[in-house]
Amino acid sequence: MTINCKGNLIDLSSPKIMGILNLTPDSFYDGGKYKDETAILKQVESMHTNGATFIDMGAYSSRPGAEHVSEADELKRMLPILELILHNFPETLVSIDTFRANVASESLKRGAAMINDISAGNLDTNMFDIIAEHQVPYIMMHLKGTPQSMQKQAVYDDLLKDLMLYFSKKINETTSKKINDIIIDPGFGFAKTTAQNYTLLNHLDLFKSFNVPLLIGLSRKSMIYKILGASPKEALNGSTSLHTIALLKGANILRVHDIKEAMECIKLVEVLKANAL
Repeated sequence: MTINCKGNLIDLSSPKIMGILNLTPDSFYDGGKYKDETAILKQVESMHTNGATFIDMGAYSSRPGAEHVSEADELKRMLPILELILHNFPETLVSIDTFRANVASESLKRGAAMINDISAGNLDTNMFDIIAEHQVPYIMMHLKGTPQSMQKQAVYDDLLKDLMLYFSKKINETTSKKINDIIIDPGFGFAKTTAQNYTLLNHLDLFKSFNVPLLIGLSRKSMIYKILGASPKEALNGSTSLHTIALLKGANILRVHDIKEAMECIKLVEVLKANAL
């Protein structure tokens, strides 16, 4: 199972790491942490050193209840940092975390390698056309509503059936647009209760039936720290535990804050699978 990133074939039969680089002041864990060029470049270098294959840049906080950010502000936050990173680390495979087609387009023109869309095209109907035009990998996440309304929409006739139907439709739509490299993300924490998140994790292997790469974003989320009576800063051990479960259930990409620890998960699970009788 491979995806084409800027002419590089990335083999996802061995799981890969996507490091999170939030450029927003209000992200739930690392908001406002990377305020200047030095801090950003130091973090990118650290991600590379510790084994990240992709770096996912976001300039619009999608945490529950986050403030809406204008497209102009998102572009103002995103584009200079994208150019900074690619100037200093030109081989970086940058993923752009956006649901806006114009932000995706402007970022791809400047050298981004892929798009990570929390709405799978629902919040901007031009997104699929932009992806098709640039022929880049496209991550489609499951979300109901918007980041501002999603927590009120965690109601399903049947959680697993609803998500399977959602991705079936989305995959049909994108393949009809001649989009070749599709990655799906079930959207842990997005329009889902804590119990629903764990149901989803229990049945993650169902999504392998689509025969496309599976990206998992669990890192330091409330489904971990609320159960443990902790905070996001205290949720690394819990994140590692759930990353291990996700890998055993078929995750191809882990989207994480902590690269080194996630790489250790992958190494151990790979050895475990290699020695299964």
